[in-house]
Amino acid sequence: MADVILIAVNNDDIASTNQAKYLLEFNTWSQRDDIESYPSYEYRNVRMWFLPKRILWEDHLDQRWNEATGETVTEVIFPSRHAAASGRPCLTLHPIGVPHHPLGEEPPFGGRSGFAPPPNSRIAPWWRLLHQKWEENAIPEFSLSLEVTHHGPILDVPALFIEVGSTEPYWPNENAAKLLAEVITEGLGLEGETQTESWNKHHENEPVLITLGGGHYAPKANKLALEPHVWLGHMLANHSLPFDTQDNPGDLWKQSIDAAILSTQKAYPGGRIVCNVEKKSFRGWQRQLIYKHLESIGIEVVRTNAFLEMVKGCQSSH
Repeated sequence: MADVILIAVNNDDIASTNQAKYLLEFNTWSQRDDIESYPSYEYRNVRMWFLPKRILWEDHLDQRWNEATGETVTEVIFPSRHAAASGRPCLTLHPIGVPHHPLGEEPPFGGRSGFAPPPNSRIAPWWRLLHQKWEENAIPEFSLSLEVTHHGPILDVPALFIEVGSTEPYWPNENAAKLLAEVITEGLGLEGETQTESWNKHHENEPVLITLGGGHYAPKANKLALEPHVWLGHMLANHSLPFDTQDNPGDLWKQSIDAAILSTQKAYPGGRIVCNVEKKSFRGWQRQLIYKHLESIGIEVVRTNAFLEMVKGCQSSH
């Protein structure tokens, strides 16, 4: 059976259903039989599935789709709303997972403690595509941002959320939904145009960036991923690298790093995984523990300029 890309729509979320509405308008989708009694559609190698609610707890969508249809899901895209206390209207992209959460405890927003699904390799290319479209069709009041890795659901295949935020008055914004639906449509090549690149064997040995530290809106990744040919893995905010005391730092910070690296390696087979550490986010002893741990598992720490030179060198050798 075919390999397919799954778009998981939350019927209880206006920002999600609005993006889906435009996706259905842009192309001629065919309605399929309901899956688990929920509506589903197809267009080329892409499937859209309308789920009832609580999307952060809709675990194993890849397996469930495969069991129902025989088709293999290679990645999942989640059009969604974004909620933030800041309240600022914002369009966002991010990977998922709760790698820092203590094992044995239930994460408050879905996912499995100590685990992160593979980050979708489209995140950085779609970030650049979103900016290109923004130059022509910026939406007043809104801004653009990546977000760090956070929340559920549990998946075994690469995933990303593409979101309209950040408070209820902005979630129904039609222009925002249309713009993100255009990013999905063009990014997946649904209109016959070349899709934005995703990882494949031709990219082996190219650098893939994991960021450690910084705030929820991933300032370092925001900047670096705008550069051509950059690939992004997981982005872990400062709060996702929890240390206890200098005498007893605990293991959660290490658990989080290990889960993020393992997951990013799965998303980018053959990739050269490197980490950028936001120095100001950590005390000196915390930084030294991070550096020592990364060295012990063979992961290179790169400064910003060195990473960009690495990317350029890789491209010039192709």
